[in-house]
Amino acid sequence: METNNSFKDCVVIACGTLSPELNYLKNEGFLDAKKILYTTPGLHEIPRELESQLIDKIKKARELSNKIIVVYGGQFCYVNSYDVFRTIDTIISEQGEGIVRTQASHCVDMIAGKEEREKIANGEKVWWMTPGWILFRHDVFKDWDKGLANENFPKHTGGALLLDAIDFFNPYIEKYADKILEYSDWMGIPIIPHEVTLDRFKKKLLDQLHLLQGEST
Repeated sequence: METNNSFKDCVVIACGTLSPELNYLKNEGFLDAKKILYTTPGLHEIPRELESQLIDKIKKARELSNKIIVVYGGQFCYVNSYDVFRTIDTIISEQGEGIVRTQASHCVDMIAGKEEREKIANGEKVWWMTPGWILFRHDVFKDWDKGLANENFPKHTGGALLLDAIDFFNPYIEKYADKILEYSDWMGIPIIPHEVTLDRFKKKLLDQLHLLQGEST
């Protein structure tokens, strides 16, 4: 089985929440995919729409390649309360061969694994975020009001911890300090950046690339 680290024969389909990291990897030259297609951020709140968009993107990807990598978590990104046995992997398997999915529970887990997150949190209850949770706030928290925010965020005594692997936070707060302050006020907890690397995310992508390459040999 011969593998390499080039994505040039692949199409990547991802939740728009991870577009800052994926575009960073693209600009860096690591992710040389034929195309990157994005679904709307925050669709974990609307599983029916997520399913519809994912199937549509897979159809579009098929026009370009028979190797497709879906960048979605398996546990928390798609939860169908009407049919708990229907998972994101069920949807993907129904679309035929040549499609793989990054092995992680959700977007945060793609950047930092459970053990690393526990180490960073240091015993505190933390609300985890990535840059997309700031850029696409109104998609991610669509239909959330202040009451719902008060029910969910303040119990996270360690604050909202932003996993920053792309040097996002400092330039952003210099330009949009008012947005960060308003966001933090709405959540009722501080937003705290924590510098990490993209090493785990790169490995998750390469694992699936090599799986596809192995299947085609």
